[in-house]
Amino acid sequence: MQKSVRYNEGHALYLSVVARKEGTKRGYLSKKTTENSRWAEKYFALYQNVLFYFENDQSARPSGIYLLEGCTCERAPASKVSAISKDAIEKQQYYFMVNFGHDGQKPLEMRTEDELDCNEWVGGIQQASYSGIIIERDILMQRYIHLDQIMETEKVATNQLRTQLEDQDTEIERLKAEITVLNKAKERMQSHQNNQDEEDPDIKKIKMVQSFMRGWLCRRKWKIIVQDYICSPHAESMRKRNHIVFNMVEAETEYVQQLSILVNCFLRPLRMAASSKKPPIRHDDVSSIFLNSETIMFLHEIFHQGLKARIANWPTLVLADLFDILLPMLNIYQEFVRNHQYSLQVLANCKQNRDFDKLLKQYESNAACEGRMLETFLTYPMLQIPRYIRTLHELLAHTPHEHVERKSLEFAKSKLEELSKMIHDEVSDTENIRKNLAIERMIVEGCDILLDTSQTFVRQGELLSLYFMLYQVMLFQFLISLLILIVCGQVLSSIYHPAVNGVFSVRCAWALSH
Repeated sequence: MQKSVRYNEGHALYLSVVARKEGTKRGYLSKKTTENSRWAEKYFALYQNVLFYFENDQSARPSGIYLLEGCTCERAPASKVSAISKDAIEKQQYYFMVNFGHDGQKPLEMRTEDELDCNEWVGGIQQASYSGIIIERDILMQRYIHLDQIMETEKVATNQLRTQLEDQDTEIERLKAEITVLNKAKERMQSHQNNQDEEDPDIKKIKMVQSFMRGWLCRRKWKIIVQDYICSPHAESMRKRNHIVFNMVEAETEYVQQLSILVNCFLRPLRMAASSKKPPIRHDDVSSIFLNSETIMFLHEIFHQGLKARIANWPTLVLADLFDILLPMLNIYQEFVRNHQYSLQVLANCKQNRDFDKLLKQYESNAACEGRMLETFLTYPMLQIPRYIRTLHELLAHTPHEHVERKSLEFAKSKLEELSKMIHDEVSDTENIRKNLAIERMIVEGCDILLDTSQTFVRQGELLSLYFMLYQVMLFQFLISLLILIVCGQVLSSIYHPAVNGVFSVRCAWALSH
């Protein structure tokens, strides 16, 4: 049986050297000895969760080591006057005590002459915990992941802006070329007008009248063309298409606002609450409830900015390239929808905690929530992909077959329908297994057949209805057979003797009565 604890003395000496050079707190303190309860001045150095003390600040080896993990430190009242020396009476002393969590280990009593120095030592020892460093590391890691997601989003936005700048540079070059051509045409027109100034005044008047008539005829013809186009089915279809796009932008604005409320009013405050000293909810439960909702918000913020940029270029509305960017990233919805039922179950379990329920009601009372509960905001992403499918279906209904975006919109609609079907199948399978297990629990003696996940839940109801249906079917078959017997009896009565007919009629009457 092991009677002593081994430790690496070389490692301890190395840590003492580091503590003297880079320690959190260093300086002289008076330490109360356990043998004779006398005060001895030592040089102390605090490094992480280890406290070293030396005979003086020039000592190479420490005189002792204290492991501060799990200890408490607090200010202590002054000792009795009878136990204070003359030097202590002349100078004001400030005491503090370190209580260790180990059985049989006496508390460490120390004092200093400066109150500020005493408070700094107490604060440093209270924070000397390896578990606190681990918690701080987890918080920093979460912030790093959040910043990394923001960086990825910014990269995507940067690539889009770079593409837009290149398109604008091309457009600028094209406009410069058109301006050059127009300047040359203007110079030719000016030279032609200068030549016409020398013409006869009557000819000028005739040309002016002809020009006025040609202009009037052209304007009249153009007015008729415009009016015919405004009343045409194509123009009506384009107006409906633009109206659908405007409604889509409004719906996307509202959806981004809902996701922003979900993240800013619920997710981030609950993460901070989970990092408190007495957390009402764990970080794992926060991740299970919200999953990747923050990533969904970043994705739709980029998509919303692209939609607003397209509206700025109205009446030229090009949406296919936005859906080309959005489609590869919509697989995150598959994970969110698959986790939705579980997230609501975890939320219901967490609400049984009174502290969490009180905190959640406080968040839901925010004016931005407009009286809506957290479950409502968690349901909004479930409806987004069907909304996109319905919008694309309406767009295609008002988009001509020769339109430049027709094929791209049809491709986006097909991809969204495939993703929606895949999500629906997964949710249906999960719901089917859940219903089978629920029915299996309702059976008192148990049933192994229902544990087969390949079976599909069809209907649940009372078995008496089935018996009643079988009884009706059997009665109907009996009546048909009896009717056939009566018809056969009538036929036989016309052929054989009336006495036989009488006997047969009596038997049929007896069968009908029974």
